[in-house]
Formats: sequence, C-alpha cells, structure tokens
Amino acid sequence: GVSTQPIWRKLWDDVMKTRPPNSESITCWRKKFLETFFSNVLHGVLDVSSDWRLNDRHFSPLLHSSPHVSQLTLCNMLQGAVELTAEHNHKVLENLAGSLQILKFQHLLSCDQSVRRSLVLLLHRLIHHGSVSQVSMCSWPVPDTVLLVLILSMSAGFWRSGNALAYHGSPCGLCREEDKAQSQESAQEGAERGCTAEREGSSGEDQKGSPEEAEAHMNSVLSDPRSPPSWQNPACEETSSKVPCDHTNIRGGSSPCSSSEQLSCHPVPQKTRRRLKPAVGRKRRCLRRSRGRYADPEDLYDFVFTVAREDNSGLLDKSRTTEGENTENWTSSSPGSPCTSHAGCKKRGGSAGIFSLKAAHRFRSVSTLELFSIPLTGETCRALSNLLSSWVSLENLILSYNGLHANISCILSGLRALSRHPECRFRVLRVSDMFSHMPCMELVRCVLSALPQLHTLSVSFDLKNHLEGSRPEESPSCSEAEIPESCLEVLDIRFPREPLHVLPVLKASKSLQQLSLDSATLPCPQELGLLLEVLRECTPNLKKLSFHDVNLAEHQREVLLLLQDPGLQEITFSFCRLFESSTAGFLSEIINTVKRNSSLKSLKLPGNRLGNQRLVALADIFSEDSSSSLCQLDVSSNCIKPDGLLEFTKKLEGHIQQRGGQIPFTHLRLFQNWLDQDAETAQEALRRLKALCSVVNDSWDSSQAFADYISVM
Repeated sequence: GVSTQPIWRKLWDDVMKTRPPNSESITCWRKKFLETFFSNVLHGVLDVSSDWRLNDRHFSPLLHSSPHVSQLTLCNMLQGAVELTAEHNHKVLENLAGSLQILKFQHLLSCDQSVRRSLVLLLHRLIHHGSVSQVSMCSWPVPDTVLLVLILSMSAGFWRSGNALAYHGSPCGLCREEDKAQSQESAQEGAERGCTAEREGSSGEDQKGSPEEAEAHMNSVLSDPRSPPSWQNPACEETSSKVPCDHTNIRGGSSPCSSSEQLSCHPVPQKTRRRLKPAVGRKRRCLRRSRGRYADPEDLYDFVFTVAREDNSGLLDKSRTTEGENTENWTSSSPGSPCTSHAGCKKRGGSAGIFSLKAAHRFRSVSTLELFSIPLTGETCRALSNLLSSWVSLENLILSYNGLHANISCILSGLRALSRHPECRFRVLRVSDMFSHMPCMELVRCVLSALPQLHTLSVSFDLKNHLEGSRPEESPSCSEAEIPESCLEVLDIRFPREPLHVLPVLKASKSLQQLSLDSATLPCPQELGLLLEVLRECTPNLKKLSFHDVNLAEHQREVLLLLQDPGLQEITFSFCRLFESSTAGFLSEIINTVKRNSSLKSLKLPGNRLGNQRLVALADIFSEDSSSSLCQLDVSSNCIKPDGLLEFTKKLEGHIQQRGGQIPFTHLRLFQNWLDQDAETAQEALRRLKALCSVVNDSWDSSQAFADYISVM
C-alpha cells in the first residue's frame, strides 16, 4: 500500500539527469523511467558504465526494462533495429513482442540492405507475431520510397515468408510451428474429403468423376495439402469468374489481387495457393510457405533488397500486364477499386505501379497508422491506397502535412473499397495539410459520402491552395451530391478562412456528439442563427461545441443561446472576440446564463481579452444563488495580471465560504497571461488558488511575447 512514485522520481533525477517533458501529466513514474531508460540505452544516449548501480556484467539494462516498454521510437539509420535483432538480444525482442503497443519511426535516413533485413525481422516479430497496434512515422522530408512502402506493407500485414523471415539463419519458429499445425490439419481434411469421394465413387450415386480421378485428387492433396483444386483461382475463390476482381471482393485473410490480377479472374494453376483464414487485427501466428514448392525466383524479399539493381522500384512493382491492357482496364475499373479515375491517382503506362500483393501472405496487422510530415508522391499514394483497400483491422488513419493535394482522392478511393468490406473496422480519419486543393466542406462531403460508417472526422488546412482555380478537373465534385446519413460522432474542421457552409453535413450527422469549427468565416449575419437551429433540430446528442478564431463579436444573442442549451456539457469560445463590440451588460448576461445552466461542465474562453475586471466578475458564477455545475474554466491568453488574479481568488474564497465549502469547481487554466509582471503577487494568488482547485499555468515571458508580436506586424 506504500507508493513507490517518489523513489522512481528520484531515480529519474539521479540516472537521467534531465527534466522530463510534461512532468505534470506523468501518472506513473515507474513506467516513464523504465521506458525512457530502455530507449536511452538502446540509442546510446545513456552510458550504463557511468552509474555504479548499473555497471554490472551480470545485469542487462535492455532485458531488465523491456517488459515495461509500451512505446518505442526508432530514429535515423535504424541502429536500434539492428541492435534489437542481434542474437544476444533475442530475449529482449521476445519481451517487446508482448509489451510494445506503439512503434514510432522518426527522422529516418536511407539505409543499406543489412539494416533493412534487421528491420524486416523486427517488424515481423513485433507486428506479425507481437502486440504492436500503432505504427507512426514522422519528420521524413525526403523519404526513401522503398523503405517507406516496406514499413507500410508490413504494418498492413503483408509479407512473403520463407527465407525472407529467417532469424539468425533459421526460419521463423512461430511461422514453422503454425505451418506444421496447418499442414497436419489440411492433410487430415484432405484425407477425409478423399475418402468421401472414394465412397461416393464406388456407390455410383451422383458420381461426377471417375474413382481414378478422385483418388488422384486425394493423393495430390495428401502430397501437398496446401494445393487447392487446379481449376480454382486462389485470388478470387469466392468470386464468380464473370465478376471483375476488384477490391470489393477481397475477403479478410486472402491476399488482394495485384494490378494485373484485378483485370482478370482466369485460373492460374501454376501459382495456385490456398486461401488463408482471416488473420487481420488479432494476435495470430502466421503461415509459411512449403519450402520446396514455393521457392519463387520473384521472392519479394529479394525484390526489395536488390534495390541498386532494380532502380529503387522496391515494393512498387512495375506494370506486368500486356501492353495497353493495364492502363485501359485500370482506369475503367469499378468504383469500388482504389484509384479509379481521379486526378493524381490514375495509373499510367510505363510508370511504377501500385504495390504488388501477388503471392504475399497476410499476417496480423496494426489498427492505427500515423504519417506526419512525410511527403507522399502519387506513386506512394497508389501503394498506400492498395494496402488500405483490404486493411480490415485498420481503425484509425492520421495523415498530417503529407502534401497530398489531389492525391487525397487516391487515398479516399482505397478507403471507399475498405468500407465495403464486411469486416471493416475503420472509424477515425484525420487529415491535415498546409494547402487544400478543394474547398474544405467539399472534401468533408466527399469523405462522408465514401465512408458513411465513419465515427470521427478531422479535416484541417492552414491555407487555401496558393494557385486559385488549380483544382484538378478530374477531382470528384461532391458539392451538389446529397450526403447519406452518417454515423459521425466527432467532427473537427479547420477552415483556411472559408465560409461556414456546414449545414448540409450537420443535417446528415444525427449522431454527432462533438463539433469543432476553426478559422471559419460567416458568409452572412444569419448563418450562425441557422447553425444553432440545425444543431437543435438535427443533433440531439451534441455534448461538446467549440469555436476557434471565428468572429462572434456581433453575435451576442447566439452566444447566450448556446450557453443556455441544456444538452451541451462543454463550450469553447477561443479567440472569438466576444467582448470586442459588447455592451457593459453582456458579461453580466453570460454570468447569469451560466449560473442557471446546471448541465454545463466546462467553459473555455481563451484569447478573448477578459482582463482583470471581467475575470473578477466571472467569480460570481459560483455565488451562493448559483445552480451551476461548472467544473472547468479556461481563461488562458486573456491579459490577466497578478493583482486581478489575486482579487479573483479572494472573491472565489468568499463564495466558497458562503456555500459551506462545497462548489463543483475543480480546474482552472491560466496559460500565457501577464503573471510575470509581479512575481510575488502572482505566487500568493496561485498558492491560495491551488488550495481551492487544480491550477495549470506556465512560466510565460509576456514582454518577449509582445516583442515577438511587434516584430511580425
């Protein structure tokens, strides 16, 4: 029952000798210390020999701390991957396979063949046979296309087994064990089917082939239990040969068709392969090929790692269809297929095509993929789209500052195909970038039309396209299309100073619980009133509403209506110029409205120039006659000085005393206020406030901030 947190906190100071970032948010110092300790030792940041407690030849720092590591970051030349796959760290890797949840790649550089081989072994063990559920890649200004798609494809659960997955000269033991079990199971099933066929043949009832044919088929199954009947196309087993083999026909465990396989479903007996059972999204041992029969000279491992001879084509397979067939059929494929005919997404003859999944096995895959500040070319987007189309375990996709432009259509095409899969779990999409290639609301409509089962959508753009009118002609226009009723629960839109045309989306989102609108302009004075009317009629479950950098100076009536809404529990007016044109009585109306609202739990008013006088007045929300249930108040960036904060504290203390020490107020946020102008008064105010509630503030230099503001004017 005795907490060890202070001991681990002291160990951090003794061993790390640095101040941990965001120390206020650390809930478990033991976990924080051991995770950071593992990472620092792995990357050579921490010298174990410098501490007498760690300098012991019988002590392995990595082995000791690995069971406690749930998040790991690999950087630069992937030296950490090489170290973890070394033979002496075999037990460390086994521990990580059971504990690691998040795997991050940061500031990666191109690496040689041996390093990539180590990366393959690491990803295979931690993802395919491990518990990693999220892969994040960030800050890669000039990505190595082969390395990038390698990580993406293995995260999606695609890879070819065999020698590629040998571990220190011997094949993967987990694959070998599963292979043996599956072989025995298949042999038993094949024998039973063969005996049944033989009995039916001897009885002469409903006979469809001679006994000799049945016996020959039984022998072929027994000799190679993985071989399906020669007339059956393994890529399209569940699809009629008359139906095009697009991504809508893919089943959970079978490998999706390559670009050439999508064009036809004719049997390919020389490369037949049994269909795998669904293995995506859960911890499952993977399947190996039979070593003799599947010795393919086009082994994907060799294909990827002979980069120098293959002109860096890697996993982006060259077009292998007959001349003219590929381009013609691909661009006219069914709407459910990725990259149909959208601009920036069309497959052109002679260029590197999408990732070839031919003869690849399907292993366990991750549920969250994040790509931050990594430029994605059209070629890479086609590869990602092809992976997304059957990535049924994927639940969250986060794409931030990837320079997608028109290639967003390619990504949406893959997600549309995924959404039609019966086992699809995709629920969260977050897209942010510098420029938008189409109006923000048009993109939102396109996404919701393609993904009606989406639960969370976040779209954020900093600026409009720097070339007005440069939106591709072939880009899909959804501005006039009717939006189907969606399952959307969270909608977050950051407009690049565009009009707030969000009403059609809200009318189709009856399950909406959280809405955030950032940097939008109001096209007419009545727009906000119409928005409130739609919210009241069409979104009865809305709990959280946020406006950021939206000019509400002339909309005092609408602000008061929102504050008295009995369904809203959290309201944010951030940098909305609330008091720019207000009368003296507007603040009093706000206070009285909040006092009467017993459902509102959180009120956030950062960046509205409250100042000292208005802050002191806000304390009346908690007066004796108040029925407010307000727990959290955010007054960051409001030009508050120490004397005003102290007066607010004294007034709050008086209200608490009048109510017998019982008020619901628990959290106050004070970031970026002018508290440095009188340090002594500020310290007294904060000391007294912290006795009443939890206070979060920072050490902000207001003079420097003002100088920075003047310098950019």
